[in-house]
Amino acid sequence: MRHQSVTTPDTSASRPAIVVLCGSTRFWEQFTEATLYETVAGRIVLAPGCNLKQSHPLWADPVQADRLKRVLDDLHLRKIDLADEVLVVNPDGYIGESTRREIAYSRSLGKPVRFTHAPAREASDG
Repeated sequence: MRHQSVTTPDTSASRPAIVVLCGSTRFWEQFTEATLYETVAGRIVLAPGCNLKQSHPLWADPVQADRLKRVLDDLHLRKIDLADEVLVVNPDGYIGESTRREIAYSRSLGKPVRFTHAPAREASDG
């Protein structure tokens, strides 16, 4: 995973920058790593709070899981609202459809968007 070098946090600002992590939860370990680097760099980190791709009693029922997914997707947009910037966790350049929507939403709000890896080129249609 590519990260900016760790620097001493700037304490002159009224508050640290808030960064929200976006990306597929299939990269859960990379989210943990990105959280570590961003925190050490002095940023407040907002990230997905649970991984629906891993089994858990809270979302074992498919109906409950579907309902929870919608709630969590909306909650993540509210995290984007709070953030100063967005960091997309995208190993091998992968960006799924949900993440594309989050990037578009972030940009519509004027939020800077960074990536852990260069986004993969999309195949052209002609």
